[in-house]
Amino acid sequence: MILVTGGLGSIGSHTARALLDLGESVVLTAYRSTDLPSYLAGEADGRVVVEALDVTDEAAFLDLGKRHEITGIVHLAAARFDEPDPVTYLRADALGLLNALEAAASWGVRRFSYASTIGAYAGVSEVPLREEFPLPVLAVHQIPVFKRTAELWAALAGDAAGFETVGLRIGTIFGPLNEPDNPFTPLPRLIAAAAWGEDPDLAAPHRPPAYADDAADVLYVKDCGRAIALLMVAERLNHRIYNVSGGALVRFGDVVDAINAAVPSAQLTLPSGRNPGAPPANYQDIARLRTDTGFVPEYDVERAVPDYVEWLRTHDR
Repeated sequence: MILVTGGLGSIGSHTARALLDLGESVVLTAYRSTDLPSYLAGEADGRVVVEALDVTDEAAFLDLGKRHEITGIVHLAAARFDEPDPVTYLRADALGLLNALEAAASWGVRRFSYASTIGAYAGVSEVPLREEFPLPVLAVHQIPVFKRTAELWAALAGDAAGFETVGLRIGTIFGPLNEPDNPFTPLPRLIAAAAWGEDPDLAAPHRPPAYADDAADVLYVKDCGRAIALLMVAERLNHRIYNVSGGALVRFGDVVDAINAAVPSAQLTLPSGRNPGAPPANYQDIARLRTDTGFVPEYDVERAVPDYVEWLRTHDR
Protein backbone atom coordinates (compact mmCIF):
# COMPACT_ATOMS: atom_id res chain seq x y z
CA MET A 1 0.00 0.00 0.00
CA ILE A 2 1.07 3.56 -0.62
CA LEU A 3 0.55 6.12 2.14
CA VAL A 4 -0.56 9.59 1.02
CA THR A 5 -0.45 12.18 3.80
CA GLY A 6 -2.89 14.98 3.18
CA GLY A 7 -4.62 12.32 1.13
CA LEU A 8 -8.06 13.93 1.16
CA GLY A 9 -6.89 17.32 -0.05
CA SER A 10 -7.09 18.38 -3.67
CA ILE A 11 -3.71 17.08 -4.84
CA GLY A 12 -3.66 14.17 -2.39
CA SER A 13 -7.05 12.77 -3.35
CA HIS A 14 -6.31 13.02 -7.06
CA THR A 15 -2.94 11.34 -6.49
CA ALA A 16 -4.84 8.58 -4.70
CA ARG A 17 -7.27 8.26 -7.62
CA ALA A 18 -4.38 7.94 -10.05
CA LEU A 19 -2.62 5.36 -7.88
CA LEU A 20 -5.81 3.32 -7.72
CA ASP A 21 -6.10 3.49 -11.50
CA LEU A 22 -2.55 2.14 -11.71
CA GLY A 23 -3.50 -0.87 -9.56
CA GLU A 24 -2.20 0.32 -6.19
CA SER A 25 -4.06 0.44 -2.88
CA VAL A 26 -3.77 3.51 -0.67
CA VAL A 27 -3.82 4.68 2.93
CA LEU A 28 -4.92 8.31 3.11
CA THR A 29 -4.35 10.50 6.14
CA ALA A 30 -6.50 13.49 6.98
CA TYR A 31 -6.28 16.01 9.80
CA ARG A 32 -9.84 17.30 9.65
CA SER A 33 -12.65 15.69 7.65
CA THR A 34 -12.25 12.03 6.74
CA ASP A 35 -15.11 12.00 4.21
CA LEU A 36 -14.15 10.45 0.89
CA PRO A 37 -14.76 12.52 -2.25
CA SER A 38 -17.06 10.82 -4.75
CA TYR A 39 -14.23 9.85 -7.09
CA LEU A 40 -12.62 7.71 -4.36
CA ALA A 41 -15.83 6.01 -3.20
CA GLY A 42 -17.00 2.57 -4.26
CA GLU A 43 -13.62 0.83 -4.32
CA ALA A 44 -13.29 -2.78 -3.22
CA ASP A 45 -12.70 -3.36 0.48
CA GLY A 46 -9.16 -2.57 1.53
CA ARG A 47 -8.15 -0.57 -1.54
CA VAL A 48 -8.80 2.79 0.14
CA VAL A 49 -8.22 3.25 3.87
CA VAL A 50 -8.62 6.61 5.60
CA GLU A 51 -6.76 7.35 8.81
CA ALA A 52 -7.22 10.47 10.94
CA LEU A 53 -3.73 11.75 11.68
CA ASP A 54 -1.91 14.81 12.92
CA VAL A 55 1.41 14.33 11.11
CA THR A 56 3.23 16.20 13.88
CA ASP A 57 2.35 13.32 16.27
CA GLU A 58 5.34 10.98 15.96
CA ALA A 59 3.84 8.02 17.81
CA ALA A 60 0.56 8.16 15.91
CA PHE A 61 2.41 8.42 12.60
CA LEU A 62 4.63 5.41 13.30
CA ASP A 63 1.63 3.43 14.54
CA LEU A 64 0.21 3.40 11.01
CA GLY A 65 2.92 0.94 10.05
CA LYS A 66 1.60 -1.54 12.62
CA ARG A 67 -1.82 -1.62 10.91
CA HIS A 68 -0.84 -1.40 7.26
CA GLU A 69 1.90 -2.82 5.06
CA ILE A 70 3.12 0.44 3.59
CA THR A 71 5.64 0.21 0.73
CA GLY A 72 5.81 3.86 -0.35
CA ILE A 73 4.97 7.33 0.95
CA VAL A 74 3.70 10.46 -0.77
CA HIS A 75 4.04 13.24 1.81
CA LEU A 76 1.73 16.12 0.89
CA ALA A 77 0.39 17.21 4.30
CA ALA A 78 1.40 20.76 5.15
CA ALA A 79 0.68 23.58 7.54
CA ARG A 80 -1.73 26.28 6.37
CA PHE A 81 -0.09 28.47 3.76
CA ASP A 82 -1.59 31.58 5.38
CA GLU A 83 -0.22 30.88 8.87
CA PRO A 84 0.99 34.37 9.85
CA ASP A 85 3.83 33.31 12.16
CA PRO A 86 6.72 31.79 10.18
CA VAL A 87 8.10 30.00 13.24
CA THR A 88 4.77 28.26 13.86
CA TYR A 89 4.56 27.33 10.18
CA LEU A 90 8.12 26.03 10.00
CA ARG A 91 7.78 24.03 13.22
CA ALA A 92 4.62 22.26 12.05
CA ASP A 93 5.95 21.44 8.59
CA ALA A 94 9.34 20.37 9.92
CA LEU A 95 7.81 17.96 12.45
CA GLY A 96 5.51 16.50 9.81
CA LEU A 97 8.36 15.93 7.36
CA LEU A 98 10.72 14.47 9.97
CA ASN A 99 8.03 12.07 11.21
CA ALA A 100 7.32 10.99 7.64
CA LEU A 101 11.03 10.40 7.00
CA GLU A 102 11.36 8.44 10.23
CA ALA A 103 8.39 6.32 9.22
CA ALA A 104 9.90 5.69 5.78
CA ALA A 105 13.09 4.42 7.40
CA SER A 106 11.26 2.36 10.02
CA TRP A 107 8.95 0.70 7.51
CA GLY A 108 11.61 0.11 4.87
CA VAL A 109 9.72 1.79 2.05
CA ARG A 110 11.14 1.76 -1.47
CA ARG A 111 10.32 5.35 -2.46
CA PHE A 112 9.43 8.53 -0.58
CA SER A 113 8.07 11.49 -2.51
CA TYR A 114 7.24 14.83 -0.97
CA ALA A 115 5.80 18.16 -2.02
CA SER A 116 8.27 20.85 -2.92
CA THR A 117 7.20 23.91 -4.92
CA ILE A 118 7.76 26.05 -7.99
CA GLY A 119 8.59 28.72 -5.40
CA ALA A 120 11.95 27.01 -4.98
CA TYR A 121 12.98 28.88 -8.13
CA ALA A 122 12.61 32.30 -6.52
CA GLY A 123 15.40 34.47 -7.88
CA VAL A 124 15.99 32.33 -10.99
CA SER A 125 15.46 34.28 -14.23
CA GLU A 126 16.38 31.67 -16.85
CA VAL A 127 13.55 30.38 -19.06
CA PRO A 128 12.29 27.71 -18.71
CA LEU A 129 12.85 26.64 -15.11
CA ARG A 130 14.91 23.46 -14.99
CA GLU A 131 15.62 21.26 -11.98
CA GLU A 132 19.40 21.45 -12.39
CA PHE A 133 19.57 25.23 -12.02
CA PRO A 134 21.45 26.53 -8.96
CA LEU A 135 19.05 28.23 -6.57
CA PRO A 136 19.84 31.59 -4.94
CA VAL A 137 19.62 31.73 -1.17
CA LEU A 138 16.54 33.89 -0.60
CA ALA A 139 13.96 34.13 2.18
CA VAL A 140 11.07 35.64 0.24
CA HIS A 141 8.29 33.52 1.76
CA GLN A 142 7.99 30.79 4.38
CA ILE A 143 6.76 28.14 1.93
CA PRO A 144 9.76 28.08 -0.45
CA VAL A 145 12.12 28.53 2.49
CA PHE A 146 10.85 25.32 4.03
CA LYS A 147 10.44 23.39 0.77
CA ARG A 148 14.01 24.04 -0.31
CA THR A 149 15.23 22.90 3.08
CA ALA A 150 13.02 19.81 2.80
CA GLU A 151 14.81 18.79 -0.39
CA LEU A 152 18.09 18.59 1.54
CA TRP A 153 16.60 16.88 4.59
CA ALA A 154 14.87 14.23 2.49
CA ALA A 155 17.96 13.44 0.44
CA LEU A 156 20.08 13.12 3.59
CA ALA A 157 17.58 10.87 5.38
CA GLY A 158 16.92 8.72 2.33
CA ASP A 159 20.59 8.14 1.62
CA ALA A 160 21.20 7.18 5.24
CA ALA A 161 18.28 4.74 5.42
CA GLY A 162 18.45 3.38 1.87
CA PHE A 163 15.18 4.58 0.31
CA GLU A 164 14.69 6.73 -2.79
CA THR A 165 13.51 10.31 -2.34
CA VAL A 166 11.61 12.27 -4.96
CA GLY A 167 11.12 16.01 -4.61
CA LEU A 168 7.98 17.23 -6.37
CA ARG A 169 8.42 20.85 -7.45
CA ILE A 170 4.71 21.35 -7.94
CA GLY A 171 3.59 24.30 -10.03
CA THR A 172 0.30 26.21 -10.12
CA ILE A 173 -2.52 23.69 -9.69
CA PHE A 174 -6.27 24.17 -10.04
CA GLY A 175 -9.32 21.92 -10.00
CA PRO A 176 -11.74 20.05 -7.70
CA LEU A 177 -11.18 20.56 -3.95
CA ASN A 178 -8.67 23.32 -4.69
CA GLU A 179 -9.11 26.67 -2.93
CA PRO A 180 -10.79 29.04 -5.44
CA ASP A 181 -9.39 32.10 -3.67
CA ASN A 182 -5.80 31.24 -4.47
CA PRO A 183 -3.39 34.05 -3.52
CA PHE A 184 -0.92 32.96 -6.21
CA THR A 185 -3.17 32.87 -9.30
CA PRO A 186 -6.51 34.44 -10.30
CA LEU A 187 -7.60 31.60 -12.57
CA PRO A 188 -9.45 29.43 -9.98
CA ARG A 189 -11.41 32.47 -8.82
CA LEU A 190 -12.40 33.34 -12.40
CA ILE A 191 -13.66 29.80 -13.02
CA ALA A 192 -15.47 29.52 -9.69
CA ALA A 193 -17.17 32.90 -10.08
CA ALA A 194 -18.49 31.91 -13.49
CA ALA A 195 -19.75 28.56 -12.21
CA TRP A 196 -21.50 30.21 -9.25
CA GLY A 197 -22.82 33.22 -11.13
CA GLU A 198 -20.74 35.71 -9.15
CA ASP A 199 -18.58 38.71 -9.88
CA PRO A 200 -14.95 37.50 -9.65
CA ASP A 201 -14.07 40.83 -7.97
CA LEU A 202 -10.35 40.60 -8.69
CA ALA A 203 -9.96 44.09 -7.30
CA ALA A 204 -10.30 42.68 -3.78
CA PRO A 205 -6.97 43.06 -1.89
CA HIS A 206 -6.48 39.33 -1.30
CA ARG A 207 -6.98 38.38 -4.97
CA PRO A 208 -4.25 38.68 -7.61
CA PRO A 209 -5.18 40.70 -10.72
CA ALA A 210 -5.46 39.30 -14.24
CA TYR A 211 -4.85 40.81 -17.68
CA ALA A 212 -5.64 39.18 -21.01
CA ASP A 213 -2.00 38.75 -22.06
CA ASP A 214 -0.76 37.58 -18.68
CA ALA A 215 0.32 33.95 -18.75
CA ALA A 216 1.24 31.21 -16.31
CA ASP A 217 2.22 27.57 -16.27
CA VAL A 218 -0.87 25.88 -14.85
CA LEU A 219 -1.77 22.21 -14.42
CA TYR A 220 -5.17 20.66 -13.80
CA VAL A 221 -5.18 18.74 -10.54
CA LYS A 222 -6.15 15.45 -12.19
CA ASP A 223 -2.99 15.66 -14.29
CA CYS A 224 -0.98 16.63 -11.21
CA GLY A 225 -2.19 13.57 -9.33
CA ARG A 226 -1.38 11.32 -12.28
CA ALA A 227 2.14 12.75 -12.58
CA ILE A 228 2.84 12.07 -8.90
CA ALA A 229 1.40 8.55 -9.15
CA LEU A 230 3.57 7.77 -12.17
CA LEU A 231 6.65 8.93 -10.27
CA MET A 232 5.72 6.63 -7.40
CA VAL A 233 5.27 3.49 -9.51
CA ALA A 234 8.01 4.00 -12.11
CA GLU A 235 10.42 1.07 -12.09
CA ARG A 236 13.40 3.39 -12.30
CA LEU A 237 13.90 7.11 -11.78
CA ASN A 238 17.02 8.96 -12.84
CA HIS A 239 16.70 12.05 -10.64
CA ARG A 240 15.84 13.20 -7.11
CA ILE A 241 13.88 16.30 -8.16
CA TYR A 242 11.08 16.64 -10.72
CA ASN A 243 9.05 19.58 -11.94
CA VAL A 244 5.35 18.73 -11.81
CA SER A 245 3.55 21.23 -14.01
CA GLY A 246 2.11 21.78 -17.46
CA GLY A 247 5.43 22.64 -19.05
CA ALA A 248 4.06 25.59 -21.06
CA LEU A 249 2.58 29.04 -20.63
CA VAL A 250 -1.20 29.43 -20.71
CA ARG A 251 -2.53 32.86 -21.66
CA PHE A 252 -5.18 34.20 -19.27
CA GLY A 253 -7.27 35.50 -22.16
CA ASP A 254 -7.47 31.95 -23.52
CA VAL A 255 -8.65 30.72 -20.12
CA VAL A 256 -11.40 33.35 -20.10
CA ASP A 257 -12.44 32.25 -23.61
CA ALA A 258 -12.76 28.68 -22.31
CA ILE A 259 -14.76 29.89 -19.30
CA ASN A 260 -17.17 31.85 -21.49
CA ALA A 261 -17.58 28.83 -23.76
CA ALA A 262 -18.42 26.63 -20.76
CA VAL A 263 -20.61 29.27 -19.06
CA PRO A 264 -21.96 31.60 -21.78
CA SER A 265 -23.82 33.70 -19.22
CA ALA A 266 -20.53 34.63 -17.49
CA GLN A 267 -19.38 37.02 -20.24
CA LEU A 268 -16.07 37.54 -18.47
CA THR A 269 -13.59 40.05 -19.81
CA LEU A 270 -10.07 40.99 -18.77
CA PRO A 271 -8.14 44.23 -19.23
CA SER A 272 -6.04 44.10 -22.40
CA GLY A 273 -2.28 43.76 -22.33
CA ARG A 274 -0.13 42.56 -19.45
CA ASN A 275 -0.19 43.43 -15.78
CA PRO A 276 2.43 46.21 -15.62
CA GLY A 277 3.45 45.16 -12.12
CA ALA A 278 3.95 41.47 -12.89
CA PRO A 279 7.38 39.88 -13.44
CA PRO A 280 8.10 38.23 -16.82
CA ALA A 281 6.17 34.99 -17.30
CA ASN A 282 8.10 31.75 -16.86
CA TYR A 283 7.33 28.06 -16.91
CA GLN A 284 8.73 24.77 -15.67
CA ASP A 285 10.49 22.38 -18.00
CA ILE A 286 9.02 18.88 -17.56
CA ALA A 287 11.48 16.91 -19.71
CA ARG A 288 12.64 14.85 -16.72
CA LEU A 289 9.08 13.91 -15.81
CA ARG A 290 8.17 13.10 -19.40
CA THR A 291 11.30 11.03 -20.05
CA ASP A 292 11.18 8.96 -16.85
CA THR A 293 7.40 8.35 -16.67
CA GLY A 294 5.92 9.10 -20.10
CA PHE A 295 3.73 11.80 -18.55
CA VAL A 296 1.88 14.14 -20.90
CA PRO A 297 -0.90 16.41 -19.57
CA GLU A 298 -4.33 15.19 -20.67
CA TYR A 299 -6.28 18.31 -19.67
CA ASP A 300 -5.70 21.38 -21.77
CA VAL A 301 -7.64 24.56 -20.92
CA GLU A 302 -10.55 23.64 -23.19
CA ARG A 303 -11.02 20.32 -21.38
CA ALA A 304 -10.09 21.36 -17.84
CA VAL A 305 -12.36 24.40 -17.52
CA PRO A 306 -15.71 22.68 -18.24
CA ASP A 307 -14.70 19.73 -16.07
CA TYR A 308 -13.99 22.05 -13.14
CA VAL A 309 -17.17 24.07 -13.77
CA GLU A 310 -19.23 20.87 -13.61
CA TRP A 311 -17.58 19.94 -10.32
CA LEU A 312 -18.19 23.35 -8.79
CA ARG A 313 -21.85 23.32 -9.82
CA THR A 314 -22.55 19.87 -8.38
CA HIS A 315 -20.70 20.03 -5.05
CA ASP A 316 -21.08 22.11 -1.94
CA ARG A 317 -18.69 24.97 -1.46
